[in-house]
Amino acid sequence: MMSIQPDTRLNRLAAVAAHSLAELLDCPQDAGRLLSEETQSLDFAPGAVVFRQQDSCKGLYVVVSGIFVRKAERFEVRVTLGSAQPGDLVELAAALSDGCHAYTLTAVTRGSILLLPIEALRRSFEIFPQLRMRLLEELAREVSRGYLACSLIRTTPAHRHRKGELTA
Repeated sequence: MMSIQPDTRLNRLAAVAAHSLAELLDCPQDAGRLLSEETQSLDFAPGAVVFRQQDSCKGLYVVVSGIFVRKAERFEVRVTLGSAQPGDLVELAAALSDGCHAYTLTAVTRGSILLLPIEALRRSFEIFPQLRMRLLEELAREVSRGYLACSLIRTTPAHRHRKGELTA
């Protein structure tokens, strides 16, 4: 008997795949011009902090080059949340709300990031409200990808090593 479960997981992952940045930011000329004129290019050396957990969000970050790590402190425990690589939108949730950063972003390698300042982003939402909806939809896909990744990890059987250590 064959299981259809792996195909179902692949279909779910395909349904929540990230959309391209060009597709997400495609907007009328006046909104696009506003975003491109206000966008800042920022360079970071290894170990440099882009932003810290609980700081006010300054905008939407897009990784252009390099590798960055997301880390958070939860209940006095430091947790590594994963990496950010070229093409990744960073802190979409904070940029779409009036919130603070949920984690600290630090450069692992030399890298650069584009910052779409929060005020320019908000003005572009006024000009073209569909842009906000596209970014909210991308945030929903991001949450779904995280949920699916966690569910895949939970369904992977643990194996015991010689000294009683558990691994996935």
